[in-house]
Amino acid sequence: MTFELPELPYAYDALAPYMSAETLEYHHDRHHKAYVDKGNDLLKGSGLEGKSLEEIVAASFKDPAKGALFNNAGQHWNHMQFWNWMKPNGGGSIPGGLDNAIKDSFGSFDTFRGKFIEAGVTQFGSGWCWLVLNDKGNLEIMKTPNAENPLAHGKKALLGCDVWEHSYYIDYRNARPKYLEAFIDNLVNWDYVGELFAKA
Repeated sequence: MTFELPELPYAYDALAPYMSAETLEYHHDRHHKAYVDKGNDLLKGSGLEGKSLEEIVAASFKDPAKGALFNNAGQHWNHMQFWNWMKPNGGGSIPGGLDNAIKDSFGSFDTFRGKFIEAGVTQFGSGWCWLVLNDKGNLEIMKTPNAENPLAHGKKALLGCDVWEHSYYIDYRNARPKYLEAFIDNLVNWDYVGELFAKA
């Protein structure tokens, strides 16, 4: 397979005022496209041609010689999910099964919200924060540096937020907490998260 840049599932200005058209244009058209283009170059001769993106991410993470391929394949996978984890007029109600699982795992939605934001705020440098389903079938919060993702660690990502500076600096400057609050309160596509939870 070759990596392909997906179309955004909404217009560039659809997430305003919480994420600007300028941010989405730079993030999708330049940053994500760069991961796709570089990833395709690195895939040639890697021995992983023809594998699924998930297989490429897992295999390249385990092979230090394929670190550059992992960085680009991992970021491609992360961003393919990230665009779908957001929607216009996001936030709001959570599908019942997922809502119950969040309350069972964290005690309340507010506790989950706080832990998710904290993970993003305390991820030093570039990276991601995640809501994942672990191998025991429980929900947990995790954070990863750079391109790393739950997939590389054998866990299923249900929700992720990009805390690389290019995700928020145009709109929020250095106020990463405000970006994370806007993400969880106003941008999350909980229906998509619920679909992933049901499949997992």
